[in-house]
Amino acid sequence: MRRHDYEDCLREGLLRRIPPSREMAEGSVGAAKRWLDEAETGLRSGALNSSVLSSYLAMFHSARAILFRDGYRERSHYCVARYLEERYVKRGHLEARWVELLDHHRETRHASQYDVSFHSSTTEATNALETARRFVERLKALFDALYDVKDT
Repeated sequence: MRRHDYEDCLREGLLRRIPPSREMAEGSVGAAKRWLDEAETGLRSGALNSSVLSSYLAMFHSARAILFRDGYRERSHYCVARYLEERYVKRGHLEARWVELLDHHRETRHASQYDVSFHSSTTEATNALETARRFVERLKALFDALYDVKDT
């Protein structure tokens, strides 16, 4: 199966132009923080699959904030990573490892939702939460830097 690249995502409408929206971008940053809280609550209570899902959603929403800021909306979680690769990694504004982590956790989220034999361990949930915290922090720094440049 051939993977989509950034251009495929645009051509197939999986990434669509919308008016840039600071409000939607900031809302997505807020959602990322709330999903981090959910992930932590799930981990503490032993709801490990929920914690893993919430960790991924924190990552997704922090990445999505960048798209909203730039005037894009996704119809594919996969294409969010392709967007970051094309627009930020290739231009040297974001390290490739963050996109690799987003892809890895997206695949884990998919397995968690659709593979009936999937079950997260405490170690996996703890690692997912820690990765999500670092990811959200890094994307928030990028988000803030982009607005500082635009607002000056």
